Amino acid sequence: MADRWGFTVPVRGLVDGPAVTAALVAGGYTDAWSSEAAGADAFTPLVVTGARTDRLRLGTAIVPAFTRGPALLAQSAATAAAALPGRFVLGLGASSPAIVAGWNGIAFDRPFERTRDVLRFLRPALAGERIDAAYDTFAVRGFRLSDPPAQPPPVYLAALRPGMLRLAGAEADGVILNWLAPGDVARCRAVVDGAAGGAAREVVARVFVVPAADEQRARAVARRAIAAYLTVPAYAAFHDWLGRGDRLRGLWDRWAAGDRRGALDALGDDLVDDLVVHGDPATCRARVRRYAEEGVDTPVVALLDPEADPVTAIRDLAPVRP
Repeated sequence: MADRWGFTVPVRGLVDGPAVTAALVAGGYTDAWSSEAAGADAFTPLVVTGARTDRLRLGTAIVPAFTRGPALLAQSAATAAAALPGRFVLGLGASSPAIVAGWNGIAFDRPFERTRDVLRFLRPALAGERIDAAYDTFAVRGFRLSDPPAQPPPVYLAALRPGMLRLAGAEADGVILNWLAPGDVARCRAVVDGAAGGAAREVVARVFVVPAADEQRARAVARRAIAAYLTVPAYAAFHDWLGRGDRLRGLWDRWAAGDRRGALDALGDDLVDDLVVHGDPATCRARVRRYAEEGVDTPVVALLDPEADPVTAIRDLAPVRP
């Protein structure tokens, strides 16, 4: 069993009820990690969950580097760190053109540089230092947190390709991986570890799971999720770097041509099975453990199945069966 084992919250709706938290604790989960797209914000579910138990580490996976100004992001992180002392991890990432530009009306310019600059701003800001600096993508004049957290939270970086992976290794406290197969972990980890110069960098990975024994239905759910993500340019480039470009060419070509049905059909079962865990509970748990065996320190289950009962799924996928 992995030393750490996480679950993505909220599972349904904007904020989970007490039964979800109780199931996470009973199941032996060590972590709950949020996401931020078109549903809940990244911080509120963690604070609500953390108020119900002191037995979980709580992290954002991820907060975009664009959609909050640097000072506001520092304020949000400081508030979460104060509410969850010693248990909060700030996961930061570039996000995507759809979320940043399409939904928030902010230019998605120079995502690597923006994420790097926000990371470099947050370090001293969360330590309570006064910031008066010009970065490559923004400037901050005369900002200081009025009430910095007693324990500044560690900052992890969501990373796909070598540039961001090296940045995570060199300057962040850990790295968050997403949409990869167990066999891809070693390649990503080698880049992070090479840039870390011997320093310890935790590797967190979101693992997408459909806990359904019906293979046809599970793969249909998985195909829709894969198509939604892997047609985003950053994810497409990531999988090209991983050597999966030829297997995804049909998806990309048909998606670009507007043939959504054909794009889904172009995803072979073997590729779907590589990227999304599915099957009965025992099979799913064993497959999640494979990520840990390949070098992930904290696998974080992300439930994809819209028909799954949240509490049942948490129990079935738990590292310790309640």
